[in-house]
Amino acid sequence: MKNISLSRLRRARKTRAKIASLRVYRLTVHRSNKHIYAQIIDDSASKVLVSASSVEKEVRELMTNGGTVKAAEYIGQRLANKSKELGIERVAFDRSGYKYHGRVKALADAARNGGIKF
Repeated sequence: MKNISLSRLRRARKTRAKIASLRVYRLTVHRSNKHIYAQIIDDSASKVLVSASSVEKEVRELMTNGGTVKAAEYIGQRLANKSKELGIERVAFDRSGYKYHGRVKALADAARNGGIKF
């Protein structure tokens, strides 16, 4: 039987290879049981341009639990607002091998509603 995390990392590697050929910024998502993290990364310069997570002090004051769909929606909106300030509108969505379901989907939909196109 394969290890679940190894299967997720294999899927993530395939997605990142495809995104690298597109040569656009990458919106990557990481989730744990307690928190969700999102970053927009410029792979050509190996730099994080924008980040948002449920660990940030402002978010912790609003949300008691960072591992909910509501928290993921808020992080998606927050990331979209921060990226608008830098003029980033177009990205490729890297779900890091997670299913496009639940918190990952909520974050993506909120980012789309905030003006990020992917």
